[in-house]
Amino acid sequence: MCFHFKQSKSATALENRFKAQFEFAGYYKSGEHYNGFAHPYAPIITRETPGLISLYQWGLMPHWAKDGKIQKSTLNARIETLAEKPSFKFACQDNQRCLILVDGFYEWQAIEGEKKKRKYLIDMADEAFALAGLYNKWVDKNTGEVIPTFTIITQPASEAMLPIHSRMPVILPPDHETRWLESGDAPNPPAIKISSS
Repeated sequence: MCFHFKQSKSATALENRFKAQFEFAGYYKSGEHYNGFAHPYAPIITRETPGLISLYQWGLMPHWAKDGKIQKSTLNARIETLAEKPSFKFACQDNQRCLILVDGFYEWQAIEGEKKKRKYLIDMADEAFALAGLYNKWVDKNTGEVIPTFTIITQPASEAMLPIHSRMPVILPPDHETRWLESGDAPNPPAIKISSS
């Protein structure tokens, strides 16, 4: 699964790469390690506003959620069951697809005979790229606060990724980003670079 990624590019670099403008560039903080369980705000592009880079919180909040406890279970969503799981079904039906802007993600591999797992960085030749996701703006019924949230969609691992983990995020090549937003068409996994971190 994907619970850790990095986005170390500047706001300007992301704007140039994705041909979109930051909604609030001053609030964006690049980082070598985004930990999903800390529910950070990360840069995404939604189907609703494809020319805008917004900051959304990692961990999808369905409209029916009473509080944020569910976010621990909605960091990732399996592509095979998106249309069935209540936590994600509504976002699929409403075409709430997004691009999550990263420049790498991390996975850990259990090594026989070693106590510690080996950490790997998976990227695309050090360039920013997009992961497929779903988003929702959740309204806290007690305070009226609107919290924008997202989840990363995962799929079975590619042949290159399989020795490390059985699943991986859906990586969108540049020529497939618009297709994902408009139709939800997910590509086959592209070539990736794997390095021990």
